[in-house]
Amino acid sequence: MAEPLAGLDGIDWAGLDHAYGSAEDVPDLLRALSSPDEDERDAALGELFTNIFHQGRRYGAAAAAVPFLLALASHPGTPDRTGPLYLTAALAIGYDAAHLPSGVDIRAWREEAARLRATEDRDRFDFARALRSAEAELAAYDAVRAGLPTVRKLLSDDDPGVRATAAYTAGWFPEEATATLPDLEALLQSEQDANVIAHALVAAGLLDGRALLPRFREHLAGAEPLPRWAAATALARLGDADAPVIAELAASSASPPEGHMAFLEGDLRLYSALTLAALDEVPPDAVDAVLDGLTRTSDDASFPMAEAALRLTFRTPALPLPRFADLTPAQQRTVRTIAELPPESWRWGNLMEILHAWGLPTDHDDCRRYARLA
Repeated sequence: MAEPLAGLDGIDWAGLDHAYGSAEDVPDLLRALSSPDEDERDAALGELFTNIFHQGRRYGAAAAAVPFLLALASHPGTPDRTGPLYLTAALAIGYDAAHLPSGVDIRAWREEAARLRATEDRDRFDFARALRSAEAELAAYDAVRAGLPTVRKLLSDDDPGVRATAAYTAGWFPEEATATLPDLEALLQSEQDANVIAHALVAAGLLDGRALLPRFREHLAGAEPLPRWAAATALARLGDADAPVIAELAASSASPPEGHMAFLEGDLRLYSALTLAALDEVPPDAVDAVLDGLTRTSDDASFPMAEAALRLTFRTPALPLPRFADLTPAQQRTVRTIAELPPESWRWGNLMEILHAWGLPTDHDDCRRYARLA
């Protein structure tokens, strides 16, 4: 097999940028991903997540790094191949929370990039930065798209962690669904690892894999909790959310199954709540389950769950703020649940921003008074 980093020194890395300026340090970081020293590999991967993927932003060096990351992920001599592969997915889409539960809307993404390129209002001080960022992000996405044949081959890798991460990566490219879905179906026909199965089911749902509806239903009725949750998630994404699907998502919103999912960094409670919030109608017991799940969160895990609960029960911001007595019972319970979150949730500005956007009191005491709590 060819050396995975062949051609690395042929790229003008100093002429490319990342979050801290010149990307001339990227080649050594990529080389360190092959180090036999685990600490060195972890440090290099962490630094790459910091510079070419900085808080979700991608830079000029991101697209250039993608082929080497994929080569490392597919090379048997790489000690830990899931790390480079997961970074590849992150470079393609940023934080996956921006795309879930519906998946990547690549048409809107490309249209927005085209609009920026065509705009005549180029005198704004932030325009050049916005255009450069949009170009770098789309270039990174298309670089991973070009490498999808390698990703699809990894669906049959000997390492279950690599198979799961390959399925996760493949699910973000709807333009390649025709080529990817048969490989996901083949994986599901033979796979025994529950974690890999769950990743493949969610990815197939994100790619509109309607031909796999019988497979989804089979796993929804199965005994394995993680594939059952994944099947429910996929079926809801495909608009097939009947009572068993909603019941599974509701149960997972309150008490999610155990597993090591890449989606939303493994926050299956949040993924379940977001999926329910995206449905047109949700029964009261499912709303209660989401709110039960919110009560079991604290600190930064509370923020997205609170927003999912508000989306589920309010649908649109409460502007102007109505009297508490005029809220529906589900809305009242949502406000009270948020007001009763622990102090470690209320000490962050993130929660204040969410409440402000939804028209609710942003001060803890004010929120409690509005909710008629002591």
